[in-house]
Amino acid sequence: MKTKPQTTEKLPDFEQSLAELEALVTRLEEGDVPLEEALKTFERGVALTRQCQTALRTAQQKVEILLTRNGDESIEPFADSDDSDDAGR
Repeated sequence: MKTKPQTTEKLPDFEQSLAELEALVTRLEEGDVPLEEALKTFERGVALTRQCQTALRTAQQKVEILLTRNGDESIEPFADSDDSDDAGR
C-alpha cells in the first residue's frame, strides 16, 4: 500500500510575498487589466498583505522575546530617517 508523502502547507516567505505583491500593484497601476481580473488581482493582493503583516508581527515578537531574555526590556520603536519622506507620499 502506497502512502502519500505528507506535505505541510507552508506560507511563502516574506520576501516572496512582498515581491509578488509589488508585481500585482505595478500591474494594477498600469490600468490595462480587465475588471474581473483586476478584482482577482486585488483579492490576491489583500491576502499577500495579510501574510506580510503576519510575518512582520511574528518577527517583531521574536525580537521582543530575545531582547527580554537578554535583560534589555526597554524596547523602542524603530525610527528610520526616511520616515519623514514617506509622510508626503
